[in-house]
Order: sequence, then C-alpha cells, then structure tokens
Amino acid sequence: MKNRTVIAFDFGTRSIGAAVGQEITGTARALDSFKAKEGSPNWDMVEKLLKEWQPDLVIVGLPLNMDGTEQPVTVQAKKFANRIHGRFGVQVELHDERLTTVEARSHLFDHGGYRALDKGKVDSASAVVILESWFEQHY
Repeated sequence: MKNRTVIAFDFGTRSIGAAVGQEITGTARALDSFKAKEGSPNWDMVEKLLKEWQPDLVIVGLPLNMDGTEQPVTVQAKKFANRIHGRFGVQVELHDERLTTVEARSHLFDHGGYRALDKGKVDSASAVVILESWFEQHY
C-alpha cells in the first residue's frame, strides 16, 4: 500500500465537489465545493486546492448512465480531467461515479435531515464517496 495524497472531484456543470484522502487510511473528507459556469470550473479554486494539498493523484468522477453509456456531462468531465493534467501536470484517473450522489444524499440525510442536503454539501459528499470507492477498488 502506498501513502499518496489523493484529491477527488465530483464534476458538475454548475458545481464541483472536492474531497481529499490518504491511500494509507483509505478514507476521505469533504472539502469546499465551488462553482462552475456552464461546465467551466473556477480554475483558481482548482489550483488553490492542488497547491494546498499537493496531491500525488487526482480522481475525477465519471458520470455515466446506469447502463454504462455516456451522457453529455461525461464528455465535459473527461475534458475537465484532461485539463487538470495538462495545466498542473498531476496524474489524473477517471472513476465511475454511478450512484455516488444517491449514496451521498442518503448519508447526509441520515446525519442531518433535509437541512444537510445543501447542494454544495451533496457535491463534496459525492466526491468523498467517489474517492472512498476508488480506494476500495484499488486495495
């Protein structure tokens, strides 16, 4: 097992959730989500997170339909991943994110009711689920 720091992004066209975790523990915690405009992220926020956490790897959730086919946002998420690699030179992997939003909503609701279902919290909780499921698949 390696001890890399990993950041995950839950890409959305209006908001992007973020989480950070350590491979050695296999756990992740939510970071602040940030806005996107029509699929274009706030690159200053991306850069700030990457500078602060110095990740060895970035995971970007890959939104797919339940049958595994791509949807319009799938292409945008891939482009986002490619741009992170191109701009910041960090290794990026895509990870199937089917059901992560459902799981994140369920977890937040269980721990705080309807008030916890703030959109930004759901996006970052989804990023936690993406990262923890990536850890599970790799270890």
